[in-house]
Amino acid sequence: MSEKIIVDATGAIFGRLCSFAAKKTLEGNEVIIVNSEKTVITGNKQNIIERYGEIKKKGGHSLKGPKYSRVPYKMLKRGIRGMLPDFRKGIGKQAFKRVKCYNGLPKEFENEKTTKMPILKKVKYIELEELSARI
Repeated sequence: MSEKIIVDATGAIFGRLCSFAAKKTLEGNEVIIVNSEKTVITGNKQNIIERYGEIKKKGGHSLKGPKYSRVPYKMLKRGIRGMLPDFRKGIGKQAFKRVKCYNGLPKEFENEKTTKMPILKKVKYIELEELSARI
């Protein structure tokens, strides 16, 4: 029996949120993540910005190469995709179709019950919104 899980990503740690969403979609659930831009990546801000800047440059402006988006919800969705077994075919592809990410809170989910992810306090971090603006 599949169910719809709505997750509020405010203050949630990027990797933990991605692994949670990947696990739930592989179980057959639909996962909807709201407030994607408020997801945090822990660590030194400057190091994170440099690392994502290098990843972004790898794609380049050519027609070939991996394309890395700077839009926060697409960054989160790509992280979830990386935690699925084989996103191009089979169960990974089916699971990836059950993931939806949104910046902000769409009107259709305002009255829905959301799941909160655990938040770490007093740690160095950067939000996806700030990261996407700086790379």
